[in-house]
Amino acid sequence: MRNQNLLLISHLMRRAGFGATTPELKEYISRGYAATLDDLLNPSESQVMPKDVVSRYHLDQSSGFARNDSSAYWLYRMVTTKTPLQEKMSLFWQRIFATGYQKLTQGKALMTQIKMFRGLGMGNFKHLLIELSKSPAMIVWLDNHDNHKDAINENYGRELLELFSMGTGNYTEQDIKECARAFTGWTIANTEYMVAKCSRDSIWPYGRIGLHFEYRSDDHDNGEKEFLGQKGRFNGEDIIDIICQQPATARFIARHMYSFFVADEPPVPQWPYVPPRDQTAIDVLEKAYFDGGYDIKFMLQVLFNADFFKTRESWYQRVKGPAELVAGILRLTDEFDRPRRKIYDKSMQVKYMGQDLLGPPSVEGWHEGTEWINSGALVDRINFATEHLGDICKPGVKAMADRVVAAHNTDFSPEQFVDDCLDEMGGIDVSFETRKNLTFMALRGTSSSSSDMTVDEQMRNTAVEVFRIIASTREFQRV
Repeated sequence: MRNQNLLLISHLMRRAGFGATTPELKEYISRGYAATLDDLLNPSESQVMPKDVVSRYHLDQSSGFARNDSSAYWLYRMVTTKTPLQEKMSLFWQRIFATGYQKLTQGKALMTQIKMFRGLGMGNFKHLLIELSKSPAMIVWLDNHDNHKDAINENYGRELLELFSMGTGNYTEQDIKECARAFTGWTIANTEYMVAKCSRDSIWPYGRIGLHFEYRSDDHDNGEKEFLGQKGRFNGEDIIDIICQQPATARFIARHMYSFFVADEPPVPQWPYVPPRDQTAIDVLEKAYFDGGYDIKFMLQVLFNADFFKTRESWYQRVKGPAELVAGILRLTDEFDRPRRKIYDKSMQVKYMGQDLLGPPSVEGWHEGTEWINSGALVDRINFATEHLGDICKPGVKAMADRVVAAHNTDFSPEQFVDDCLDEMGGIDVSFETRKNLTFMALRGTSSSSSDMTVDEQMRNTAVEVFRIIASTREFQRV
């Protein structure tokens, strides 16, 4: 009989992080679900390897100007972080506030925005939207530096309402124009040296080096505005305050949370026409949004303690995104005990599977769920998983196999052997049919005779083969 506490905490760690190793799971079980969740929600030390050490190995990751450098560094953080929910929330917000290198042509501004998500992603939603509106990456991405009091640009105002907070059908075209007026004067500047030497908004080799937010009061439309039924001489902060008061905003954030942490929902453009998968759960999260004063951490606490999250019916109801899949596998293989050049190759694998971390296909972000899976991406996903988790030379895989062998030195049971392998893979639970096939493989692998191997070596090889098969299962590809 599988340890039910282990399975529940494994479920939590897949959703609130990138999975967990057996030693980590044992520690979490000893502390209990509530204490483990408290640690996730209140992170302290976040990085195994300090950024200055990373920079000594990879100066290009430190500068962060190129696309692949920044993506590789972010993946490295996902793989090595001690506070996985904090990094998972950065990924959560990047998929909603999708911003891409293809227009910015500079990774540093993007990574500054990701750092902002990391710091504010579990804080107050109002504060997050204000800082998002000041982010140079977002200002350039949605052209707010071209939004002037005598010639408004509606791009940011439109997406703030449609894709970042409320969703279509909850505002008018006039509300978009009034929102844009309120954000006039919210622009960018470069470092003083760069302003003196070159254009404020040029690209390589000198521009966009030290981009930062600048408010220009002389370019702000200070006239009266009417927005969502309220009137006043609104600035951007006032607009965001009004947005956060709306039931539509609570519903929008609640549905995003449910889709990312509980079960796949249809793409956002379908939300006005397709009801939520679990309206009761959305109602609970909407209430938490207001009860917590727009506090995201409070909403997460309610979500992770809710029956609709804990129930077995919610397990494996989301397809892992490529970044989740790759980061989770690399945490198991334990091959990044320090910065290594091959992190670039791993980040490219994420891209080949369909998720360019700093290059979402549009302002809508990625279409997720089953849309992650096509014939090419599925082959890439399974090949990556089986190759890495079937490589005994990787320290994490060797440690996993050694623990399984040690548990069966004197008392071998093929059923327990499979359970131990599933636990080593992060506490995975599989279907009856899959378990039956894995048990047959364990029995066959450990009972076949070979004069070239000891019993322990034979058992170790069998464990690795079981790992490979588990890595290709439907359950491992989901979260």
